[in-house]
Amino acid sequence: MPRMGRVVLPNYPHHIVQRGHNRQVVFVQREDHERYLADLRELKQAFGVKVYAYCLMTNHVHLLLQPDTATGLGQLMKALAARMTRYRNRLEGRSGTLWESRYKSSLVQSDTYLLACCRYIELNPVRAKMATGAGDYSWSSYRQRMDGGGWLDSDPCYLALGADELARRQRYQAFVAQAVDTLELQTIRNALQRGQLTGNTRFIEEVEKLIGKRIEVRAQGRPCGGK
Repeated sequence: MPRMGRVVLPNYPHHIVQRGHNRQVVFVQREDHERYLADLRELKQAFGVKVYAYCLMTNHVHLLLQPDTATGLGQLMKALAARMTRYRNRLEGRSGTLWESRYKSSLVQSDTYLLACCRYIELNPVRAKMATGAGDYSWSSYRQRMDGGGWLDSDPCYLALGADELARRQRYQAFVAQAVDTLELQTIRNALQRGQLTGNTRFIEEVEKLIGKRIEVRAQGRPCGGK
């Protein structure tokens, strides 16, 4: 079956995962993480992309991004990948690719799944048994969100959690601490792995009207391995 074309829409959030080539390690030292995040902070401004959540794992990254234009997302991901590849190649005295050729992307329904996707991304180290809680991991957006004063963008669903920042943080902290429904977890994971939309039937119909064509929804098969 041919691969479904990537759906990218301006002013909609997109859940992204990019893995190292052949799942090779991308982030080794603290400096590797810091370099990637510094590039993300710079390039999001250059290409007009909001960053709602991120998590840097050993051999892959999760991002929740909202581009202002149809081209901004692809430009950002291309520039991010190129910078990190040059950086690691210089360190290791090597050449060649660092990342898989195609990153995975899923358009996210804001009102239903945006905060759920943030939680999914920020709990990735906990599911991988790399941290006891979201706040114990240094390289996700959770700490920046809880500490405040960072460069993370605030999505409308997060802003609606409370009248002020303290109230929002407390509500979000309680939300992340809740037990995550297995169906929610599988919905987000499967949509990302298959390049489908993370949303309900109403959302699919909304996107179909915007892009002017039908979106094939493939039946669920066996869950994909990995996080």
